[in-house]
Amino acid sequence: MKSFMYKLVFYNHGKVYELFAEQVESSHLYGFVEARKLIFDSSAKVVVDPTEERLREEFSDTEALMLPLQSVIRIERVARRGNCVIRDRKTGDKVTVLPLDGPGRRG
Repeated sequence: MKSFMYKLVFYNHGKVYELFAEQVESSHLYGFVEARKLIFDSSAKVVVDPTEERLREEFSDTEALMLPLQSVIRIERVARRGNCVIRDRKTGDKVTVLPLDGPGRRG
């Protein structure tokens, strides 16, 4: 049996988030979609995507993500995982998360 996953595209704090989950269904809470088992890149790479890391940290303790229906843009069933991204809501450009307290910065 072929396994599928779901690509979730939704609004969150003025940004458009794209995440992947193994399970998506109607929530028992009226007007919400429930996503479980969020999927992040688990391979050990030399180059780390800062957006992926931010999303992994933001949702690290999340068992189920309840999304209000009005925030959901699209849910796709996909055969393989793509990149998790955060986009600007107005321009559609990818938002790159950079550390504010990196080495060599003076505060």
